[in-house]
Amino acid sequence: MNKIVSKIRHSHPEVYKGILFILTICAIVYILPKQEKLKYEYQNLKGKPWSYDDLIAPFDFAIKKSASEIAKEKAEILKNSKPYFIISDSLFKFKRTQFNTNFESTWDNNKSNKLKKQTLKYANNILDSIQSKGIIENIDLLLNKKIDYSVYVLKNNVAEEKELNKFYTVKSAFQFINSQTEEHKNQIDKTFVLPLLENTITHTVVFNKNINEKVTQQLIENIAPTRDVILKNQKIISKGEIVDQNKFQILESLEFEYQNQTGGNKGYYYILLGQTIVTIISFSVLLIFLYFFRLDIFIDNKKIIFILILIVLQLLMASTSLKSESFSIYLLPFCVLPIVIRAFYDTRIALFVHLITVLLISFIAPNRFEFAFIQLLTGIVAIFSIVNMRNRSQIFISASLIFTTYCLTYFGITIIQEGGNNVISMYDFAWFGISALLTLFSYPLIFVFEKIFGFISDVSLLELSDTNGKVLRELASKAPGTFQHSLQVANIAEEAIHAIGGNALLVRAGSLYHDIGKMNMPMYFIENQANGINPHEDLNYDESASIIIGHVIQGIEIAKKNNLPEQIIDFIRTHHGTTITAYFYRSFQNAYPNEKIDESKFHYPGPIPFSKETAVLMMADSVEAASRSLKKYDAESIDNLVDSIINKQIEQNQFMNSDITFKDINLLKKIFKKKIMNIYHVRVEYPR
Repeated sequence: MNKIVSKIRHSHPEVYKGILFILTICAIVYILPKQEKLKYEYQNLKGKPWSYDDLIAPFDFAIKKSASEIAKEKAEILKNSKPYFIISDSLFKFKRTQFNTNFESTWDNNKSNKLKKQTLKYANNILDSIQSKGIIENIDLLLNKKIDYSVYVLKNNVAEEKELNKFYTVKSAFQFINSQTEEHKNQIDKTFVLPLLENTITHTVVFNKNINEKVTQQLIENIAPTRDVILKNQKIISKGEIVDQNKFQILESLEFEYQNQTGGNKGYYYILLGQTIVTIISFSVLLIFLYFFRLDIFIDNKKIIFILILIVLQLLMASTSLKSESFSIYLLPFCVLPIVIRAFYDTRIALFVHLITVLLISFIAPNRFEFAFIQLLTGIVAIFSIVNMRNRSQIFISASLIFTTYCLTYFGITIIQEGGNNVISMYDFAWFGISALLTLFSYPLIFVFEKIFGFISDVSLLELSDTNGKVLRELASKAPGTFQHSLQVANIAEEAIHAIGGNALLVRAGSLYHDIGKMNMPMYFIENQANGINPHEDLNYDESASIIIGHVIQGIEIAKKNNLPEQIIDFIRTHHGTTITAYFYRSFQNAYPNEKIDESKFHYPGPIPFSKETAVLMMADSVEAASRSLKKYDAESIDNLVDSIINKQIEQNQFMNSDITFKDINLLKKIFKKKIMNIYHVRVEYPR
């Protein structure tokens, strides 16, 4: 028991890593929908034979109407819906009162009183007749309608259906007035009363747009979403039977019913168990991959947290989108994940994590095979498009390639499935376009993750390598010799790391900053002593060694003061490892042969290099600096110099923590020799 407790106590990183994966698995299982899903991929079988066994209905379910069926019913409602009118004769009453007033004021009193009474009586009888029947408003909905076409008339909130021939129109009302006045022209003054009557005509049955739209909308909302019912144990489709439109609609209805059924406690727990198993297997494979191929990431919990957060966010994004019917899952920028991961790691990691994520999402995505195929291909293209992310324009190029790949892949799959392009909608390509545009947010996300996790991307390395930056400009001003040395080291190290496989941009940036500590006391370093004055002549050897060694600590302090990334500071820390200041150490020995030497005063504090990149910088720095002291520049002297320096570093175990091989070192020696010869224009001697 004590051994187990002790083992756990000394395995904090492993325990922490285990907790991380358990929490991530729980989060993903919680995010994933718990509805049952139809196990058949039928979306690609329309118009083709059913390739599975006979499908029997597992429960009763209604057949959902297709979108075209519902659209047809809506169109039928709009076509056949009858307009609604209301009785509104207040204006007519007002005009009738006005008619009587005008009649009295304009009647010629020279005419007989009997004619006046008869004319007014007949005129009011005509108006009574018109008002009782009503004058209907002539609207576009009534154009070309027959006289037996019926409309609804609301009176006291009660709708009554009436045919058009039950109403006057403005035209027929005029005709009625003319016929009545003509019929009684001997008893009335037609010439006087006709204009007054015609001026009284107005609509009394008025179209009500609000009521009409409300009723029509209600009819549309009342459209039944289903038709017919499939009973439990009823055969839905037989093996080899053609999946026509009707069968396809039944299959879609069955899948819809699967997704909307809770399945009871037993079904829920089975789904939960299945999702847990699949998620555990997926993350176990990811862990194994990292352990065997990227051990540096596997042992760094911060890097693992970064990957897990991205996977969880992608699954959360996909799961949330499926709850909305207003947009397609293809709107989501799934290619952000491989782009962001590629910005900090290599293409293998980006591709593998994208593969795991897409496979997990495909369990909940519609058209699973289609979704997985499109996303995997597009993700691969996205990764290839930013293999060397060295400028901002690459993210725009990547977005364009992503959009093109989406469209071409979707088009190809669709014409294979449908045998034509008649079902392709421009909306589908619009979703892809928006997704590609959203991918542009990768750039600010890379910056955010750099700050949160302390990572460094290629774009940041390029910015750091700009010699017009504040620190490098100050180095060039205060210690020009050191600045030139750093430039030479950067050129040598960059070519060297490229040959053995490493981060060339990181090495270049680290090389430019590795000696920034020298700008505090530049004249104590030989490359800055242009006037021949050497201040070390006035110092003891151990004091001189202390100043030389101190440039490492001072460089770290300057870097931190200027907020340089830790990855760059690592080059400052390790570029001398735990080597000794050989010149001052030997000088002290020669000057004080009988005195015991405190070697710690002459040793750099370390640590030793721990990566290919930091190891290459140590070699390049030492070789370039030592080459300046050669008295004769020829192939032999340069060969001997490079071999002796690097062999000495190997003897001092400076590379024991670096993932570098003897094969790499032999190749590096050749590159260093070639570069030094080029710097000093040494010609290769050819055999005569």
